[in-house]
Amino acid sequence: MDETAISWFPVPEEHELPEDLQALFAKARERIGFVPNVFRAYAWRPERFRPWFDHFRDLHRSTPGLTEVEREMIAVAVSMANGCLYCLVAHGATLRELLGDPVLADRITLDFRRAGLEPRQQAILELAVTVTRSPGEVAPADLEVLREHGLSQAEVWDVVELAAMYNFTNRLAMATGQLPNDEYHRLAR
Repeated sequence: MDETAISWFPVPEEHELPEDLQALFAKARERIGFVPNVFRAYAWRPERFRPWFDHFRDLHRSTPGLTEVEREMIAVAVSMANGCLYCLVAHGATLRELLGDPVLADRITLDFRRAGLEPRQQAILELAVTVTRSPGEVAPADLEVLREHGLSQAEVWDVVELAAMYNFTNRLAMATGQLPNDEYHRLAR
């Protein structure tokens, strides 16, 4: 197997994809300058890629109590707990862009507990990591902590669902050998 392959599974050529996915790839290329390798790898199973992408996009919509930045923080905290190269690189780059502070973003990505976060954000990420490492230990009191920090019940659900979704995505990326695009390494540095 080629060491530079972006997945251990087949990766279809863009022109072979259904029109809606070709359009999505074109939009990504226009917006960020390249097509994320996760899109290219997941496109091997278009019928599964579409609902995954819709779910991903929906979970990253900001709400008053859980910002886009905090949602990306969840992505990197879960990905670090799992050791997912693809998501650490890709979402670390997104976090650098959103924060406009590459040092803080890298600190959050690599060790959020030492990044100097406010208690509210620390509590959000602690719950996300608990969902990752020991979901059976999550208790109502853990959820209440986030409500005490001003998150609505729906936003607390979003923290749990984001963590669960990234656990799925991390495991799929790792078990299929997905490599992040080189372009991510240079973003927002």
